[in-house]
Amino acid sequence: MVRDMDVGMSVANNGLFSDPSSVAFWGATQNIAIKFSTTHLGYSLNNKHQLQLRSFNTKPKFNLREVSTPIAMATGRVQQVLPPPLTSTSLPPSLFDGTTRLYISYTCPYAQRVWITRNCKGLEEKIQLVPIDLQDRPSWYKEKVYPPNKVPSLEHNNEVRGESLDLIRYIDSHFEGPSLFPSGSDKEFAEELLSYTDTFYKTVISSFKGDVTEAGTTFDYMETALSKYDHGPFFLGQFSLVDIAYAPFIERFQLFLMEVKDYDIKMGRPKLDRGNKQHRRLQSNSL
Repeated sequence: MVRDMDVGMSVANNGLFSDPSSVAFWGATQNIAIKFSTTHLGYSLNNKHQLQLRSFNTKPKFNLREVSTPIAMATGRVQQVLPPPLTSTSLPPSLFDGTTRLYISYTCPYAQRVWITRNCKGLEEKIQLVPIDLQDRPSWYKEKVYPPNKVPSLEHNNEVRGESLDLIRYIDSHFEGPSLFPSGSDKEFAEELLSYTDTFYKTVISSFKGDVTEAGTTFDYMETALSKYDHGPFFLGQFSLVDIAYAPFIERFQLFLMEVKDYDIKMGRPKLDRGNKQHRRLQSNSL
């Protein structure tokens, strides 16, 4: 399973550089540097060698009727006022005082997984957001909160946990709100899809430097998975943690592959196209 990236990690084999400080990650491919940003994305081609994705403040409207009632209620209930990221000059919060805190970087896709889960569970008042500026990180975060010095992490019951896929399941099972993980016959398929995140990520990243069509196998897998259910645009028919695990990455990969490699992941994959549109709407409303 892919673990959440460490800050400053470089993966020589695929040219990927991670710095989820104010961005999700950097990918380098054949002199093309791409900067991935938040879920609310726009882009501008600075020159033929660099594509920069940057966030905009506007959010498209989201039709809550397109998702199940519990999720619609959870995602539409609270208008958030987002606090500014904490920097090296910021004082730490009152740690381990009984407050549940989610430490994130606003633009990191790993952190967005957990942030979306929190909001879809309706836990905006139960789990406090603590955004970290990883380009100007407070030293106390590593020293006193989370020694791996990555985001996301969750402070709960006097313990701090990390790794986004572990955290979305932890929040779903330990907090109130609509369940986002199946307990019946769909559970095995959900586990399979979550396990596939490793293959999905590595294959697509590898295609950045090599043959872009290699990524097609992973998107074909997505199309097949989305075709299993006829009653919804989501992986299990109904919105779940599986959608949350993939959505922040599919959106970024789609933009990069289209703009830099001229490869449209939606071509011949109508289910993926529909699902990705729904994921974007959900993220726009829940972040």
